[in-house]
Amino acid sequence: MINFNYKNKFRLKKSKKIKLWLIEICKNEGSKLNALSIVFGDDNFLLEFNKQYLNHDTLTDVITFDYGNTSEIHGDILISTERVKENAKDYGQLISNEVNRVMAHGLLHLLGYKDKTKKEKEIIRNKENKYLKTLNT
Repeated sequence: MINFNYKNKFRLKKSKKIKLWLIEICKNEGSKLNALSIVFGDDNFLLEFNKQYLNHDTLTDVITFDYGNTSEIHGDILISTERVKENAKDYGQLISNEVNRVMAHGLLHLLGYKDKTKKEKEIIRNKENKYLKTLNT
């Protein structure tokens, strides 16, 4: 089960297609999607979570909370639409493409991928790109 929640005016387009895509990512990674909530908010919304739960006083585009394990996904992905819009502008991407990227990124974290080292960042970015291609074809 996947739920999209909105804490601002942003609304995801093609949500049914996105849900099927996220389920397919899990299947391809050898996992089952049990329960996933994706919450779209502004910078302040994510900043409060970042401070309270991660002890980070910085803006971020995505925060992931994992309540399951890599074989059965159960978690929350929080996305700052302000950061996503800024990143899309900085990288010359469509906002919709950047939203999809951060959803995939958050899900890949729930699937066990990390992004602390250069090698980990390369692996997770390659996975993001691979799955974005499957969505856009």
